[in-house]
Amino acid sequence: MREIILNFPKQFKKGALLAKDVKINSSETGGFKNIVICGLGGSALPANVLMTYIPNIEIPVYSHRSYGLPPQATEKSLIVCISYSGNTEETLSAYQEAIDKKLKVVAITTGGKLQELAQANNLPIVIIPKDAPQPRFSLGYQCASLLTILGNSKIITDQSKQLSKLTNDLKPEKFEKQGKELAKKLKDKIPVIYSSARLRTIARIWKIGFNENSKIMAFFNYFPELNHNEMVGLTNLKGNFHFLIIKDKDDHPNNLKRMDLFADLAKEKGAEVDIIEMQGSSVLEKIFNTLSLGDWTTYYLALEYGQDPIPVKIVEEFKKRLIQ
Repeated sequence: MREIILNFPKQFKKGALLAKDVKINSSETGGFKNIVICGLGGSALPANVLMTYIPNIEIPVYSHRSYGLPPQATEKSLIVCISYSGNTEETLSAYQEAIDKKLKVVAITTGGKLQELAQANNLPIVIIPKDAPQPRFSLGYQCASLLTILGNSKIITDQSKQLSKLTNDLKPEKFEKQGKELAKKLKDKIPVIYSSARLRTIARIWKIGFNENSKIMAFFNYFPELNHNEMVGLTNLKGNFHFLIIKDKDDHPNNLKRMDLFADLAKEKGAEVDIIEMQGSSVLEKIFNTLSLGDWTTYYLALEYGQDPIPVKIVEEFKKRLIQ
């Protein structure tokens, strides 16, 4: 996994290259009215990264994590189906429904049944490398492919320069020491990750990293909503909670104040708190620098617990039981 983290920036250039010729024409529908991105687990994350990176995208973006298509999917929608394996049953059902309804659909995958369906129906597809041991480790490929497709289709501005810059500017090794030190603090603790509402996807991905890499329970929420409910739990705080607050200097000033006040309250109640300051010269760089720190932290915490961070055996066992 350490090599995966260090080599992660290379995925952006390759993912963009693989999608460079994929363009979805919306002229027949008079322009797309929304985007529905279907995917689960690690393959659901590109949709959320997109909404964090470009929150003011001109048309609504929906992340769909279930079977079939949501009610927002119409003949004026662009449907994007992402499945690393190409065999995710929920995503396949969404893709098949899009085909049956003759909707505009594009797939991102390494192969599997999704590739077979795309080729059988002569539909656009991006085949990404199958060199990640788990879907969550292919986020760079998936995000770069998605952004490139949307740029080619004139839904967002061309992203080629941004993705090339990201490949060159990201330096995951800069955050290894910080992640290792943070992991030592978190051993035998329950991580609770907080951010602003704008960055809640980042907090969620950190939470997933603790689940899948470190093999522990973790939770996330966001400001200011948590100040109106979850914060009351500090009144009778029990358990070894360690709060991680992801802070960006460009967050709303009142949210920054809320974060500092919450940190003070949590410490008064005996909880440990660490502030994670986002670093980078662009939104994309801030996002993926912070995710790199999360990867290092959850990786080293897995080692603290004597766990191999890569496999998710309980998920595989659950899938076997599901089809019995």
